[in-house]
Amino acid sequence: MRVMVLGVRGIPAVQGGIETHAEELYARLANLGCNVEVLVRTPFVPASRASFGSVRLRRIWAPRTPGYEALVHSVLGVLYAALTRPDVLHIHAIGPAIVTPLARLLGLRVVVTNHGADYERDKWGRFPKWVLRTGESAGMRFAQARIAISRGIQELIRSKYRRSSDLIPNGSVPASTQLDTREIEQFGLRHGRYFLQVSRIVPEKRQLDLIKAFSLAHPPGWKLVLVGGAGPDRYSRDVIAAANAAGVVLAGFQNGTALAQLYSHAGAFVLPSSHEGLPIAILEALSYGLPVIASEIPANREINLGADSYFPVGDVPALARRLTEFAQMPQSNAAREARRRWVAETYDWDRIARQTYAVYHRVLGLESPAALKHEGHKA
Repeated sequence: MRVMVLGVRGIPAVQGGIETHAEELYARLANLGCNVEVLVRTPFVPASRASFGSVRLRRIWAPRTPGYEALVHSVLGVLYAALTRPDVLHIHAIGPAIVTPLARLLGLRVVVTNHGADYERDKWGRFPKWVLRTGESAGMRFAQARIAISRGIQELIRSKYRRSSDLIPNGSVPASTQLDTREIEQFGLRHGRYFLQVSRIVPEKRQLDLIKAFSLAHPPGWKLVLVGGAGPDRYSRDVIAAANAAGVVLAGFQNGTALAQLYSHAGAFVLPSSHEGLPIAILEALSYGLPVIASEIPANREINLGADSYFPVGDVPALARRLTEFAQMPQSNAAREARRRWVAETYDWDRIARQTYAVYHRVLGLESPAALKHEGHKA
């Protein structure tokens, strides 16, 4: 089965939830027997990189212009797909999904994964928001199959577009806890004595709220670490200035051993965002057994962290109280192991890959192998 993937900046080790999703999913689909080609964007993947394991990478030109990058890449990508004729074109995210009607007109079989209402993100202007809303409508109405990564998104597809979808969430990889502390020591960190946030520095992740709350709580002996790449935009500059003034550690974009050590030795993970699809960063934190503090938005609530973990989005004093409470909370190895087991069982990437493969079989009118039957939850 030839599967082509559109809507991903790049893999591997490219910052972003959709990119992490694609990296984990398509390696497993290749192992299931799919011939996978991911159309990546030229600014994010070097010309020397033609594959990721068994997954082929095809660089398609894209401008490095926010609001236009995904649109241009998607149009060029769907034209390439029309020439090469994959069995399934799998489009990720509602922006790239704007090309779904064109793909169908060109005779392609299309699956769209809705990762969330990106037009709600604070960073977009009028035209990008129009593209995103149009893309959501086009993708949900014209795809042969739709995948929702959360129950909230599945309900939106049902109520707004009167379409069914398969509920297939993001997943979590069982983490290998790192005992080594050399990577965290370079930032002046101590085991169990820092709060960690891992995300892009963009307005909807609300790093400024977290810095203000940390300054207000000021838990003795604790630090705050922000992991994620900053851009040249005004919000990134404001976060850098606020972090420097408050003594917050800006670790930049991290992956591999360094990121594993930052997760392994953190005291708690914090995600105060105003918008999420289903946050892979929380799942990743739970895979290391970390207690999590998160804003009380539907996507975060869906993970069922427990009432004591949530606070109203944008409520800095409430977040400060949570930071104080978690800093005083005894660290329990048993509780950490319980979180690790729960997330591994609930958000298993191998099962997610089988569910996605079953969707492809259905779109192609093929009988699903016995091992793939009853994998999805359609509504």
